[in-house]
Amino acid sequence: MREQAVVHKVGNRSGIAGQRRAGVPAQRPQRRESGGEGIASRLRSLFNYFPSMLKIVVAIVIGVIVFASYRAAASATFFNVRSVEVQGNARVAKDDVQSIVRLHAEKTGVWNADLSAITARLERLPWVRTAVVSRVLPDGLRVRITERIPRAVVRTGAGRFRWVDEEAVLLGEMLPSDQIPSFFLRGLSEEDSETARYDNRVRVQKFLELQQAWDAAGLSERVSELNLMDIRDVRAQLAGNSSQIEVRLGSQDQATRLKDALNVLDGQRQTPRGALISYIDMSQGKRAIVGLSSGVSTSTGDPSDSATASDGTDEKRSASTSAGNATANRDAHDSRAVDPTKKKDDRDKPASVKKTDKDKETARRRT
Repeated sequence: MREQAVVHKVGNRSGIAGQRRAGVPAQRPQRRESGGEGIASRLRSLFNYFPSMLKIVVAIVIGVIVFASYRAAASATFFNVRSVEVQGNARVAKDDVQSIVRLHAEKTGVWNADLSAITARLERLPWVRTAVVSRVLPDGLRVRITERIPRAVVRTGAGRFRWVDEEAVLLGEMLPSDQIPSFFLRGLSEEDSETARYDNRVRVQKFLELQQAWDAAGLSERVSELNLMDIRDVRAQLAGNSSQIEVRLGSQDQATRLKDALNVLDGQRQTPRGALISYIDMSQGKRAIVGLSSGVSTSTGDPSDSATASDGTDEKRSASTSAGNATANRDAHDSRAVDPTKKKDDRDKPASVKKTDKDKETARRRT
């Protein structure tokens, strides 16, 4: 029997070697670097050959060129301020804002403008609460204004009426076109100190609190002015036919006390002394003291009562003192008027009578 030999082909890649390497992944050729990366690597390798001193010089030259280019670009007429946009202004004059911005950015240009300095200057304007300034390249600046909200009208010591906000910052004067508030505020301190500013904020908050309470009770129309010079002695000046009457409300419960004082006033109006009332003192609570222009005061234990108490005002005491002084002066005048008469009577007496009187006087002195 003839044996048959199996011959393997040498060029067959699927042979034993191929079977052994079946589990090994085939290697792929690496991707060639892009042209840009190749150039960068060549420049780095070339730069590494330069001496260290040469590297420093090159860096300095590049920095100077960049700085000079920046200065030239920033100072170019290309960045000159040509437009100033103002947003959010109602009471602040647009021309005032634009003038301030142009004054600060005229020399520097838009690129070098000091936005913080411009903002600080704008926020010193009376009606400006906050200001935000931004660049609009190449030649513009934008200003966004947030204005203060007027909350009350204060009468200053000079008699001028000016608006204030809730932080007691004095704003512009009240214009004829403005809506007139129900009553004014009086008593803000005009000192420039932190203590005065704090006290003024307290006064404005108290004013707004009473305004809200009296508006709700329908009493605001009967008040002309609220005096908060002393926060512990609040006083209200009435309006209309009662403008000469002051209501003293004390340090607490002013809303209720004003209502009680007006009830007392309405009751006293029906009496003959109603036209003589000059003040109503409610600072002691429920007890109302009604002062009259004649110097007489009326006290009630309850605002609804109309009982009359004894007199006792400073005006009456002053009047009594004046009357006493007048009486004393009159008596002194009378006594002085009597002396000349006595002397005249002595001159009219006969000589014998005069001698007798003289002897009596001499005898009295000896004894």
